[in-house]
Amino acid sequence: MMERALVVLSGGQDSTTCLYWALNRFGAGHVEAVTFDYGQRHRIELDCAARVAVRAGVAQTVLPINTFAALGGNALTDANIGVRNGVDAKTGLPNTFVPGRNLIFLTFAAALAHPRGIRHLVTGVAQTDYSGYPDCRQTTLQTLERALCLGMEYELTIHTPLMFQSKADTVRLARDLGALPALADTQTCYNGIQPPCGECPACVLRAKGFAEAGIPDPLVERFRAKPLTAPESSLF
Repeated sequence: MMERALVVLSGGQDSTTCLYWALNRFGAGHVEAVTFDYGQRHRIELDCAARVAVRAGVAQTVLPINTFAALGGNALTDANIGVRNGVDAKTGLPNTFVPGRNLIFLTFAAALAHPRGIRHLVTGVAQTDYSGYPDCRQTTLQTLERALCLGMEYELTIHTPLMFQSKADTVRLARDLGALPALADTQTCYNGIQPPCGECPACVLRAKGFAEAGIPDPLVERFRAKPLTAPESSLF
């Protein structure tokens, strides 16, 4: 029996690359996607995730988990906090860090996978990312994997194809997997606009990765190919 995978698909560059990684590894018809509506202010990524899923030909489940918005305290869910470069003096983390987000995402993904008989979860977290988010570290994901297996008495594997990849490496991987066209539909900008702002930490990191890989960003090229208009969505 062919093994199946569930990919956490945010609609961003990394998760889209991981979706195509899963399709390459597990095969078409054996991959599904789950997207979380967690009250994120850059909600355009939900539309992007839907377009990516359709393009890739995978079934997508959208789960509403808006408790993060009620918790607040970070720039991705709290309307009173703007995206800033640098880190918080107290925590040492960017204000875009949503505490527990990846832990909760993967827990819900596991709960969705269990009744479907899916034993492989795929996520685009990367320890080499600029942010240093503690829930993106390999040790965190290994520990979570074990906890989920014990807590559900169900064998699961969490795959992190990008864990030790630079952004340039990720771009090259997307190219090799045939995912570059899909990246034209992705959303990275924390300011929730397309064309991307080009100034927030996520935009800067994405641009650096494409520049170092020597590959044009399909998202930027998409907007370069049509007349400039007002941003499609502005949430910050």
